[in-house]
Amino acid sequence: METRLELDVLIYPDEVRVATPEDLRQWDLETASQVSIPTARLFVALYPYNPAAMSPNPDTAAEELPFVPGQIIKVFGDKDSDGFYHGESGGLSGYVPSNMVAEVPVDDEYLKHVLMLQGFLPVDHTGMSLTPELSDVASIHEDVIVRRMVALFDYDPWENSPNMDSEVELGFRSGDIIYVLGDMDQDGFYFGDLHGRRGLVPSNFLQPLPWS
Repeated sequence: METRLELDVLIYPDEVRVATPEDLRQWDLETASQVSIPTARLFVALYPYNPAAMSPNPDTAAEELPFVPGQIIKVFGDKDSDGFYHGESGGLSGYVPSNMVAEVPVDDEYLKHVLMLQGFLPVDHTGMSLTPELSDVASIHEDVIVRRMVALFDYDPWENSPNMDSEVELGFRSGDIIYVLGDMDQDGFYFGDLHGRRGLVPSNFLQPLPWS
């Protein structure tokens, strides 16, 4: 009976030798580092979508993802030739019509994780705008630095504030977009603008967002 022994061999310009276990581990690490892992982006649903009733592709409606306004969807890759992304939400995966969703401009991986756990972002009553405009721009001095931030948690000044003068603070909901005016004060608060209301907001409840 013939016995065959298989060995991994490394071939160099000046030598040929049997690969050691350490050689194989290094090879696996280098190969893994070269594999392209698709970056997930977060989108939010602007409208309700029921594929069974609304899909332009009745034959493949079962492969599409249903959702409701405000639902967070993790999307992989670019949209296909039919205008659909491939995404997942709520333990389901499927195709997502690009004209029914909007991208959430978040690069921070921790914030992405928080938003996915949260599952929803508030969408205004028109269902169209996720980022409100900054109100009364003329009243802001030209030297003031303006930043966009998203609320990570709900905040009710009357219940959560450590300060006696909580009436000068803004209440907000998780997912609200707040414009921060200027730098943080010594107590860890920013001065913020939310839908035309202005007041102090706690910095540890907020996460910076890039300008889109």
